[in-house]
Amino acid sequence: MMQSKLKKSSVRGALPKPNVLQLSEYDITQKIMESLTNACHRSVLFSITKDSKDAPRIAEELNISLSAVYKTLSKLEELTLVEIDKFDFVEGKKIKLYKSRIGRAEITFENNDATLHLFPNRSTSDNN
Repeated sequence: MMQSKLKKSSVRGALPKPNVLQLSEYDITQKIMESLTNACHRSVLFSITKDSKDAPRIAEELNISLSAVYKTLSKLEELTLVEIDKFDFVEGKKIKLYKSRIGRAEITFENNDATLHLFPNRSTSDNN
């Protein structure tokens, strides 16, 4: 019994215990990588890289359901990959226009670790 306790403590001592900030950073990085590997998420991001668009226009252009677009935009906004670029008013309704915050992403694998590099979207709606 004493020997098994000793083994556990030496194994735990050999591995660094991550702090809350490291866990939080890992979680968000992991979530962003998973999001970027999702075909629907990528399609939506690609569609709003150059021009900001509303959800119905994205749904029409990508031929996917409006509910899927809203769900995707919500997830991407939560991960701060998209932002509300501006608002339009159509028939008295306030319409959100979304824009990708990233222009490029790279995932590198080195020393048994994956690193995510995000590059800002330099495109503006005015520069078509």
